[in-house]
Amino acid sequence: MKKQVIDDFITPNKYLLAARLTSQKLFHELCPVKRSHRQRKYCVVLLTTEATKLSKPFEAFLSFALANTQDTVRFVHVYSNRQQEFANTLLPDSDTFQGKSAIFSLGPSQKASSLWVSILERRNTAGRVVYKTLEDPWTGSESDKFILLGYLDQLRKDPALLSSEAVLPDLTDELAPIFLLRWLYSASDYISDSWDSIFHSNWREMMPLLSLVFSALFILFGTVIIQAFSKIPKKGFVEVTELTDVTYASNLVRLRPGHMNVVLILSNSTKTSLLQKFALEVYTFTGSSCLHFSFLSLDKHREWLEYLLEFAQDVAPIPNQYDKHFMERDYTGYVLALNGHKKYFCLFKPQRTVEEEEAMGSCSDLDSSLHLGESRGKSSGLGSRPIKGKLSKLSLWMERLLEGSLQRFYIPSWPELD
Repeated sequence: MKKQVIDDFITPNKYLLAARLTSQKLFHELCPVKRSHRQRKYCVVLLTTEATKLSKPFEAFLSFALANTQDTVRFVHVYSNRQQEFANTLLPDSDTFQGKSAIFSLGPSQKASSLWVSILERRNTAGRVVYKTLEDPWTGSESDKFILLGYLDQLRKDPALLSSEAVLPDLTDELAPIFLLRWLYSASDYISDSWDSIFHSNWREMMPLLSLVFSALFILFGTVIIQAFSKIPKKGFVEVTELTDVTYASNLVRLRPGHMNVVLILSNSTKTSLLQKFALEVYTFTGSSCLHFSFLSLDKHREWLEYLLEFAQDVAPIPNQYDKHFMERDYTGYVLALNGHKKYFCLFKPQRTVEEEEAMGSCSDLDSSLHLGESRGKSSGLGSRPIKGKLSKLSLWMERLLEGSLQRFYIPSWPELD
């Protein structure tokens, strides 16, 4: 059998005939709250005691419930000695009830010992009900059945028959004697009722509250998302790859739009010291996913570098190849920011001395005396300074690179890297 078929059979038959109300949750399920005029549900409640459970009046109530054919009416019973507040609300202390209770009393406590029948309709989850309690105690006689049947028939045509109104207290959970369990059940019932009321309440009335809730959630999560994207986490290291004929295409020629490769120029003798200083200077910029870091060996690819520098003659002129210092030109410490997609680069050149103007690469206006010093790299003051000093102020140059304020040198195409 299909699961749906089994559920359809079990759901309307999972409770005993005229089940006993032992908790507020069970009360919600057996006597649901009124939703609309077409969804009225009435509960016929028998207020009895444990001592009268096997009596003839109780058996007569069960037989009456069995003969019921109305799907809008359900039958339940309550032990009035266990649910005293609930029972007392439906049976107010009046002379009429007390006097009639004395006639049919089954013990010293007149009101508690009699069986009473009350017809009620729940109006909300807060306990508000309209009800009518039969004027005489329930004896199970044919006359009592006829009177109850007449009220139920009349109720189908005239809901105003339930003329009394009260707020019922929550039923005590008789199956949870431990205080903690009772508290948990109460909390569960409250959450369930709140969730149920959200889906079945008038949506027009709920719109201001829902609008306020969603606005608060939008502001909260919006703030978290903005902060998450505005604070890009930095790596714990600087990944610097060597630019070779193998990595050339992926790291430069086919670099995605908006991405740049920052390349350090070094030699075999200066590799260790320059890489350490380079990593230190660019570490604060590793959070940007658009920046990639590489190094180029001057001993292997000098021609490639000088081809690029030909397009930046105003700041880095290339000496004539017949110049005796042609092969002595020192490019270690140069840094190039290469934009593979737009085919341009920005240039950082080591500063001549610490005291002189900062080396802002292509963004600086350098005089011709600097060119002469660099063309004689080994004999100038640059060669005597510590190697790491060549990359001083590189972090400032990186900031201007990200600002877009550095001069750009465009080339027609990227040369091959042999």
